[in-house]
Amino acid sequence: MSKYDVAILGAGPGGYVAAVRAAQLGLTVALIEQEHLGGVCLNWGCIPTKALLRNAEIISLLQRGREFGFSVSGVDVDYGAAVDRSRQVSDRLVKGVGFLMRKNGVDVIEGRGTLVSPTALEVELTTGGTQAIETNDVIIATGARARSIPGIAADGQHVLTYRSAVVLRELPESAVIIGAGPIGMEFAHVWHSYGADITVVEMLPRALPLEDEAASKEVTRVFQRRGVKIMTSTRVQRVETTTAGVLVTVVADDGTEDALEAERTLVAIGVRPNTEAMGLEEIGVKTERGNVVVDDHMRTNVPGVYAIGDVTGRMALAHVASAQGIVAAETLAGQETVPLDYEAIPRCTYCQPQVASLGITAAEATERGFEVEVGEFPFRPNGKALALGEREGFVKIVAERATGEILGASLVGPEVTELLPELVLARTWELTPEEIARTVHAHPTLSEALMEAAHGVFGKPIHL
Repeated sequence: MSKYDVAILGAGPGGYVAAVRAAQLGLTVALIEQEHLGGVCLNWGCIPTKALLRNAEIISLLQRGREFGFSVSGVDVDYGAAVDRSRQVSDRLVKGVGFLMRKNGVDVIEGRGTLVSPTALEVELTTGGTQAIETNDVIIATGARARSIPGIAADGQHVLTYRSAVVLRELPESAVIIGAGPIGMEFAHVWHSYGADITVVEMLPRALPLEDEAASKEVTRVFQRRGVKIMTSTRVQRVETTTAGVLVTVVADDGTEDALEAERTLVAIGVRPNTEAMGLEEIGVKTERGNVVVDDHMRTNVPGVYAIGDVTGRMALAHVASAQGIVAAETLAGQETVPLDYEAIPRCTYCQPQVASLGITAAEATERGFEVEVGEFPFRPNGKALALGEREGFVKIVAERATGEILGASLVGPEVTELLPELVLARTWELTPEEIARTVHAHPTLSEALMEAAHGVFGKPIHL
């Protein structure tokens, strides 16, 4: 039997970060993973999709050549090569995680782990046989998988999830994407940029339904102008495979039924936690709707057992899992830590235009009883945005009137996922829009839109 200070189930962005921090704090660490280091994020999610989105960005620029004073002919667009590049990017990062594990003395055990008790695990090794592990503490970081629609089974050929879609080397000629959240909208952008005929179906009243309503409308307007069809307030009734691909039957809220034909369909309606058949119930770990219940220090109800990442049901984002991993490792090591403020967590969608947000919207703030001031500034007057030829979108800051505290922000436009951290930092350390407005921003930069929106909270934007 191998003995460790902490054993971590799952080597995604939560698990491997927790392993590094625990090792840095002098603990002996076992990291158990049944597939690949880096989990979904590095292998089938965040990283390969961003590589594909970069390819889509380049294709889109080539299609706009006349605007920039050049013409392009005879370009051979190879979607399979783009997928190959995305796999190379993923592989490089996965190897980097392996290096980090060796550097920090973390023992990586390949196999499926099951909790025998709060201090003992049994690992069914990938190479065959089993290994018993004794540990002082356990961190559950087994992530999540694609949520399915009852009665509709993904086959990896005609009916896809993100995991099969991201490695698909053949560009679909047409596709129905079920779900207009970040995954659905990102794939819609990539495939449409390469020439696919795309229809996005969303059961809620608008695309990107968790974002500010104005942000949703702006992205929908741009997508529809480019030729992407978006059907909201529409439910999928059934999906049938045909000789040509799939037939997706949908029903709108008004009862109108429609049949959508396409080569493939992508189901992108969220994720469900991987908490089954791993011994949680047997050792008494409390769950709700499949999610492991944790406190602000990532502790479950069972002493010595922690959970982080998508299995907690807090926010299914890689950077949340990583931050939770640090909190869990520091807590079990007896170190001072900083619990997460989930309303200060950045949220990002990487389609074009990009969408980034944190906190709550003005409508949500009003519902909570806040009196708010809103500052908004469009990218159209921003010099850098004009130079880039990326004029769509805006920056919106929501602040409490009495204190100036930043309650939330919504950004749509060029590289806004890179602009958001300034507002996250301000929100975390209680800076006000006044302090952002008084901070000199370099000119010309996209970040000037943040400064202008901050001025706008007081009704005094300079360039509007």
